[in-house]
Amino acid sequence: MSSTRRHFLTSLAALSGAVMLPDQALIQAKPAAKSFPIACNSYTWLTFYNRQGKTWMADPDASLAELTQSGLTAYEPAVNSAEEVTKLLPLLKKYKLSMHSLYVNSTLHKADEAQKSIDSVLAIADAAKPAGTSIFVTNPSPIKWGSDADKSDAELTEQAKNLDRLGAELRKRGITLAYHTHAPEHRQAAREFHHMLLASDPRNVSLCLDAHWVYRGSGNSQIALFDVVKLYGKRISEVHIRQSKDGIWQETFGDGDIDYRRLAAELKATGVRPNLVLEQCLEKGSPNAMGPIDAHKQDLVYAKTVFAGLIE
Repeated sequence: MSSTRRHFLTSLAALSGAVMLPDQALIQAKPAAKSFPIACNSYTWLTFYNRQGKTWMADPDASLAELTQSGLTAYEPAVNSAEEVTKLLPLLKKYKLSMHSLYVNSTLHKADEAQKSIDSVLAIADAAKPAGTSIFVTNPSPIKWGSDADKSDAELTEQAKNLDRLGAELRKRGITLAYHTHAPEHRQAAREFHHMLLASDPRNVSLCLDAHWVYRGSGNSQIALFDVVKLYGKRISEVHIRQSKDGIWQETFGDGDIDYRRLAAELKATGVRPNLVLEQCLEKGSPNAMGPIDAHKQDLVYAKTVFAGLIE
């Protein structure tokens, strides 16, 4: 499923880091004075629409109308170009949706492709300026879509350098870069995941904690998830929220495999107030009892209860 999002991002278009010691890696710029409203990523709507035989954003007006009917007031789109952002801005205004964050693709482990990728992200940043977007989430591309191949040490060194460089450029624009992972980055002792954070400056690269991908990528381990929070908690600028039961993603966010009440409590104790983004997606075996509007209404109710201490 990790490649599905990446294929989705591709279809929408039709960094010199110093090694940081573990205690230094916990340093982060002071958190925002106030919290953002709970947002929702576009990928969750894509999966619901696919199940209905529809295409998310084939009709942007109709798609965002449904999103707002669920009660959501903040949206995290996945975009590939500045042009996509320019076309989206009038619709965000029409539906009174904020876009505090957005998700961008990047290829950073190849020196000959990294600059082109960085330039594209920076163009998107300039286009998103009128929306006041302050967080850019990126999950650097794998060696090959759908491949289980791991990047070499040299490629990880190159990727970390370029990730840091991208973060530094975004910081000049008042934007925080949030490093995101799917399952593959947690293979092989999570070498890719840890190196991206330990070899980058915390001022340039924060962490988008996708709780369920950390959990799944680590063999369905809450121990691994909460160890990540312990190691890098002060660098968490955003959390992607998804729940499963017996390893299968559910239609709605609720009690399940991950103890989100504990996660909320630990984040609060760490002193961070991250951007909270719903991403309750569907996969083979997920329940099929409701459409996206009703599902997201339930997601919001539960999320506001569980994360009350972070959104007050």
